[in-house]
Amino acid sequence: MAKKDQLQALLAPAVRSLGLELWGLELALSRSRGLLRIYIDHTDRPITLEDCEAASREISALLDVNDPISGNYTLEVSSPGIDRPIFAPAQFQRFVGQILRVQTIAPINNRRKFQGVLNAADEGSVTLAVEGNEVTLRHSDIDKARLVPQFDTASKPGKAKGKSDE
Repeated sequence: MAKKDQLQALLAPAVRSLGLELWGLELALSRSRGLLRIYIDHTDRPITLEDCEAASREISALLDVNDPISGNYTLEVSSPGIDRPIFAPAQFQRFVGQILRVQTIAPINNRRKFQGVLNAADEGSVTLAVEGNEVTLRHSDIDKARLVPQFDTASKPGKAKGKSDE
């Protein structure tokens, strides 16, 4: 985790200077090749291709100068998307009432994968409604978390809203 925290501290000010937020990052390093994926966000509008390009240039320059990652790796900069990953306690708090998919580092009650409505979130933990039960997970136990997109199935093409089938 120390490497991710170091990268976050290095890159967040540069992303902020572009009027954007460093939503989070994923770092996967291997012997031959690695991947640094940076998620950027904006509070008032969707992320554009131009946002990603500008952030990529700034981040790439910072990484070249500071060289915090040894070896070869690919840099990706993107929006969090509709199935956005959740990284920090404040981000969980923003999505109370939404459906999340959470994977824990180690099994809790013999399972590592949970999906349910996020009922509560604070600095220490999140509480999900999973299959009729409440499950509370500490942030330190969570490996990955993502929003589960919800689509309005009532407005599928070919179905008129508000009309009954006869």
